[in-house]
Amino acid sequence: MGLALALDLLGEPPAPLHPVVWMGHFLQAARRRWQAQTPSGQRREGAAWWALGAAGAAGAGALAQQLPGGWVTQGALLKPLLARRALFAAVREVQAALAADNLPEARRLLAWHLVSRDTSGLTAAEVAGAAIESLAENLSDSVVAPLLCFRVGGLPLAAAYRYANTGDAMWGYRTPQLVDAGKAAARADDALNLAPARLTALCALLASGGRGVGVWAQDRRVTSSPNAGHPMGAFAGALGVRLDKRGVYVLNAGGRVPQASDLPLALRLAGRTCVLAVLALLLPWTRHA
Repeated sequence: MGLALALDLLGEPPAPLHPVVWMGHFLQAARRRWQAQTPSGQRREGAAWWALGAAGAAGAGALAQQLPGGWVTQGALLKPLLARRALFAAVREVQAALAADNLPEARRLLAWHLVSRDTSGLTAAEVAGAAIESLAENLSDSVVAPLLCFRVGGLPLAAAYRYANTGDAMWGYRTPQLVDAGKAAARADDALNLAPARLTALCALLASGGRGVGVWAQDRRVTSSPNAGHPMGAFAGALGVRLDKRGVYVLNAGGRVPQASDLPLALRLAGRTCVLAVLALLLPWTRHA
């Protein structure tokens, strides 16, 4: 895990060699082959294609785990399954655009790197808040979760998790085309992120000296996701900011309006949270006689 995080500082591998890109290609190809017309048929078809990809990802991870080289090889192969550097760099780009009073560019960067929502009408405060939300949620999804899955089940589970998370990002929407066919992908991602989201929130609260406990306890269930509210609520409380997704939810309603200057603070909190999470995952979990 330590080697994977160190290698992550070098950036992402080329797209043709990136396993997450391969997962995305499979998910796109599978979607083009959907034929079911009824809701129940779409649910079955989506679940079947999702399961086929998950089995392939786990199987590839199992084969990779047998390669020679021990922990060096496993660390190198784990690295593409997490994305700490890319996440932090994306938030820094948004912060730089906001600091330069270039709101259109900040909106563009936010939509390009961090969120799937329409950003064209967001205020500067909403852009800053959305960047903090995405940082908190993706710290769990893209860093803590792959590491936790690797700790529990090695490369097979880490690869299966990354596939599930990619599947949710591509299929897990409540649109007419995906609300039924993507249900299995969305539910699987929710299940696999139950533990990582709570571990991330716990580490964020510890990293902040407990400042966000009250907000997290009050608002962790405000979001429609069973998981996203945990790290986002912890970050909102720790930073003292109001995170408002217009018309959807509000975290820390009594907090101040977020600004560009809050993003470096959020990044520092995320860095400390990551360190604590990794230390927790490196601890021995079993007692030997």
